[in-house]
Amino acid sequence: MSTREDILDSPLIESRDALVADFEAGCKPKDRWRIGTEHEKLGFHMADLTPLAYDGPDGVRALLEGLSERFGWEPIREGETVIALKQPDCPLGGSITLEPGGQFELSGAPLETVHQTCTEASGHLKQVREVGEALGIAFLGIGFSPKWTLEETPGMPKSRYRIMRRYMPEVGGHGLDMMYRTCTIQVNLDFADEADMVKKFRVSLALQPMVTALFANSPFKEGRPNGFLSYRSELWRDTDPDRTGMLPFVFEDGMGFERYVDYALDVPMYFVVRDGRYVDVAGGSFREFLEGKLKALPGERPQMADWSDHVTTLFPEVRLKRFLEMRGADGGPWSGICALPALWAGLLYDAAALDAAWDLVKDWTAEERQELRDTTPRLGLKAPFRDGTLLDVARRAVAIAADGLKARDRRDAMGDDERVHLRTLEAMVADGRTPADRLLEQYERDWNGDIDRVFRDHAF
Repeated sequence: MSTREDILDSPLIESRDALVADFEAGCKPKDRWRIGTEHEKLGFHMADLTPLAYDGPDGVRALLEGLSERFGWEPIREGETVIALKQPDCPLGGSITLEPGGQFELSGAPLETVHQTCTEASGHLKQVREVGEALGIAFLGIGFSPKWTLEETPGMPKSRYRIMRRYMPEVGGHGLDMMYRTCTIQVNLDFADEADMVKKFRVSLALQPMVTALFANSPFKEGRPNGFLSYRSELWRDTDPDRTGMLPFVFEDGMGFERYVDYALDVPMYFVVRDGRYVDVAGGSFREFLEGKLKALPGERPQMADWSDHVTTLFPEVRLKRFLEMRGADGGPWSGICALPALWAGLLYDAAALDAAWDLVKDWTAEERQELRDTTPRLGLKAPFRDGTLLDVARRAVAIAADGLKARDRRDAMGDDERVHLRTLEAMVADGRTPADRLLEQYERDWNGDIDRVFRDHAF
C-alpha cells in the first residue's frame, strides 16, 4: 500500500470536476507509456521460521536501516519511525514499503520494458538477500502466509493500519487476514485517453480471474492445505464489499473518468491526514467530505492530497489512479514478477493485441465474469467457462500477449524480445498446472506434509 509523505500546499478541491481532471492528467502518448511493477514478500527468521517483528536486532527496522546504510535508500518516517524507503536518485518511483504484517514490498519505478522490470526485481532481491543474510533473515514469495496464525503475525507501526485494523472487522470476515497475511504482485500500466482507458479497464477486469488462476500460489494456511489454490483471492471476496470486486459499471454505457469518480466518492473513507496526524474518519464518504459534512471533521474541506490518499484505499480487481493497476495475482517467485508485466504489456500495449483481447471478452456477461471471480480461487484454471474451462481462455490470452510482445519488439542485450518472460506462462497453459498445484504436489509427495519445507525450498 502507498506510503504517504508530507505534502505541502496541497490545493483545496473546489468541485467534482477537479477529481475528474486528476484522472485525466494520467493520459499519455504511447511513447510515454511505462510499466510499473510492485511485489510483496514475507520475511522470516531463518533459524526458526518465525515472522519478523518491527523492532529488535533482527527485525524489520534493522532491515530497513541496513538497506539505507548499505545501498543509499532514503528513509521515510512517520514521526521518528522509519516506515519506508525511497531512492533519492529516482524521482519517478522506486520505493520500499511495509504492509500491515511486515510484508516487504518493492514499488518499482515506471520503466519502458519488461526486461528493465526484471533487472529491477533482481537488483532489489539481491540487496535484501545481502542485508537479510547478515541478520538471519530470508524472504518467501507466496500469496498467503503458509504457517503463522493471525495472532502470531506482528503488526507494523503505521497509523493508517491502526485505523484499518479497527474498521475492517466491521465490514467483512477476512479483512485482517488480507491485511496481515497476504502478498501480491501488481502491474501498473498507462492509457492514451479516456476511450483507451475504458477499453483497457474492461479487458483487464474481465481477464483478472484468469490472472488469479495463472498466478495462484496460496494453497496453505497454518501449516496445511486450505482447500483453495489462491486463498489470497478468496479472502478478498469477504473483506469489504464497498471497495472490492469486479465493478460491473465499468462495462456499462457512459463509463469514463466521471463514472469512476462517482464510484470513488461513495466508497467509505479510512482516514484524513492533518498536521501529520491520521484522523479516523472510517465509514464517512468522500462525497460528504467534499460537501463539508464529514462527521469527524465538520466544516473541513478536502485537499487533493486527501483524494490521492483515498483512491489508494479502493481495492477492486483493477484500480484506476493516473494509470490502471492490475490486482489479481498472488505473490510468487522472480519468474512471476517478470511474467505478470509481460502478460499485461503484451495484451494492452499493442493495438492489435488489445483488439484481439477485447474480442475475446466483449460478449461475456456480468454474470459470467462474476462466476469466474467466485470459482477461480478454488478451481484455478479448471474453473468451468461456457463449453470449456478457464484454461482455454488462458491459452488464447497468453498467445495474444505473445503476439503483442513480438510486435513491441523490445530487445535485451542478448537480442531477446519480451516474450522470453512469458515462457513460464506458456509452459503453464501447456500442462494446465498452476504454481499452487505444484506446491500441493510437493507438500504431499516430497515434503510428507511438513510445511517448513516451503520456506527452505522456495525462499528467494
